[in-house]
Amino acid sequence: MRPTASSRSGCAKVRILARSAWLRSIQLRIVQLWDRLRLARLRALHPGLVFERGASTNLAAARYVLEPGARVVFGAGVHADRTPGGLVVIAGRGARIEIGAGTWLRGETEPVRIVAFADAELRLGPDSFLNGCHLSAKRSVVLGRRAWVGLGSRVFDSDQHDHDALRPEVIAPVEIGDYTWVAADVTVLKGVRIGSHCIVGTRSLVTRDVPDHSLAFGTPATVRGKVGDRSNTR
Repeated sequence: MRPTASSRSGCAKVRILARSAWLRSIQLRIVQLWDRLRLARLRALHPGLVFERGASTNLAAARYVLEPGARVVFGAGVHADRTPGGLVVIAGRGARIEIGAGTWLRGETEPVRIVAFADAELRLGPDSFLNGCHLSAKRSVVLGRRAWVGLGSRVFDSDQHDHDALRPEVIAPVEIGDYTWVAADVTVLKGVRIGSHCIVGTRSLVTRDVPDHSLAFGTPATVRGKVGDRSNTR
């Protein structure tokens, strides 16, 4: 049986698609090789910068500023978007930043900014999710396991500046518990502890502690309801 024009056309399309897939695969391998080379260069430039086994090669697209004595660790399986400038990590002299295993740093829409000033500590628990947000630590900012911080949200453990000549800047640690979701455009201020299994609603201003299993929102954020077990939520 002789092949028809339509069957020949179909075979040609299959060959084109196969070739296209092969070219994409080659292109991806080249990009990954380039990223691995850049990560190696970054490690040589910043001895305190650590990428554990399985951390995404996309982290090569991030911007890093590490002062002497700073240490930044990306745990196994940490993922980031390959968006130039989509992740900015700044660590002052002696600062410690730890990104827990399996965490996703999503900077596709807005950059994720992680800033630890001199001698400060900033830690993210495993499987956390940061989406275009800003975390700033002058003493200590700690997020628990599977903590989520939404688009446009900000977490500060300090006033950022002195109030005036008589009232200096106040700095106090911030803690966000396990399985807690801080939604979009939320501001969390110094000295606050948000418990585990909590939800903080959009555009809230958190100025005081939020107990475990609480739904809180408003300006200032107040507890408006209860939240159950969030350990298996998606």
